Amino acid sequence: MTLTRDDAIKLLNDHIQNENLRRHCLSVGIVMKALAEKLGGDPETWEILGIIHDSDWEETKETPEKHTIVTLSRIDDPRFTHALQSHNTHHTHLAHLEGPMEWSLECCDELTGFIVACTLVLPSRKIVDLSVESVLKKFPKKEFAKAVNRSQIAQCEEKLGIKPPDFVSIALSAMQSIASEIGL
Repeated sequence: MTLTRDDAIKLLNDHIQNENLRRHCLSVGIVMKALAEKLGGDPETWEILGIIHDSDWEETKETPEKHTIVTLSRIDDPRFTHALQSHNTHHTHLAHLEGPMEWSLECCDELTGFIVACTLVLPSRKIVDLSVESVLKKFPKKEFAKAVNRSQIAQCEEKLGIKPPDFVSIALSAMQSIASEIGL
């Protein structure tokens, strides 16, 4: 079965109750689509992966070794098998990160959360008011958004050939394009 974007949204809505987690998945989806366009991937496939990558999180957050395995059991589309297996590999040990689609997900997953944190400290709390420079200025401040794994984001240069300022620019622009959908 070929999973469509509509199928991915339904999967997300059926299994995620937390609105912020849904917004995170939509954010990762749109950033993945933008990265596919830059890196020569299939934008629809990459966006769908971003949308579904955490669709089992609410069910598996207490058992991280099952995260992504539950999602894999719900879909029958080989385009996503390796990417989902490698998404949580430090817990599942199912597959290693390989190609640009997997590395894009690895790098942008944390960045979307960091961008949200940067947005929420703005007086307007609007992502359209956030600049790349502001995000980059906060990046080295370890006390800001402590839970964000900055080294995971910084791999973008080595693994994708995209310098961090350009990576932030791609992600921020993509997220700004769906500001109303992600509540920012």
